[in-house]
Amino acid sequence: MIRELLAHPLARGMDIDSPGTTLVRNRIIQGKPFLKKLYFEWYRELLNSVPDMEGKILELGSGAGFLKDLSPEVITSEVLECEGVDRRIDACKHIPFEAGELKAILMTDVFHHLPDVEVFFDESSRVVAAGGVISMLEPWVTPWSSLIYSRLHHEPFDPKSPHWKFEPAGPLSGANGALPWIVFSRDRGIFERKFPNWRIEAIRLMMPIAYLLSGGVSMRSLFPGWGYSLVRSAERALGRFNREIAMFAFITLRRI
Repeated sequence: MIRELLAHPLARGMDIDSPGTTLVRNRIIQGKPFLKKLYFEWYRELLNSVPDMEGKILELGSGAGFLKDLSPEVITSEVLECEGVDRRIDACKHIPFEAGELKAILMTDVFHHLPDVEVFFDESSRVVAAGGVISMLEPWVTPWSSLIYSRLHHEPFDPKSPHWKFEPAGPLSGANGALPWIVFSRDRGIFERKFPNWRIEAIRLMMPIAYLLSGGVSMRSLFPGWGYSLVRSAERALGRFNREIAMFAFITLRRI
């Protein structure tokens, strides 16, 4: 009922898996100053993680975003045919680049939509050069986030799943929001044994309330754009509690 009351007018009745949804979501992001500032911060984090070396930068799941506006060298991609996206790529089947051609793969809210992350890491190991990175911003499991994601979010969220895979559904509706935490925290030892050529370099927990106040891409904003810096300052002051309250994690993996 809360989701229905707070639903953004442009998001009502959207088919989540339609290519047209990405265009609508782009309009929502551009029209919500608080949310756009949040994306700017996320994108700066991603771009700052890119190593100073030869190679290309691939963004997976570019969809409604605008990372390329900040860094024109980024090659955008989507699993769907989307207007304004450079390449159509299903990273759980094949990443169409030569061995070692990439220096970075960047993702914003994408990893938890990958139905077979083992294939993704096999392909990433081939196309990302030594010293390159995979960097992502993803949902994370904490007591607070579990309450929010299980009650107020439309995507599946199952921290107890024994598997890294989930049944493929639509490209955007298929998901397990707990997957990044499962792979890089709960099953970290398994990940390190399976993929010894990837080192988990950073997991930084963040944003217990900012995204919630932004309304994301489906709900109305609950705070004006001018208040973004105030909210982020408050969150940073609460940083020592992030293990209990963070909703997202910034994750960087280094190819070794």
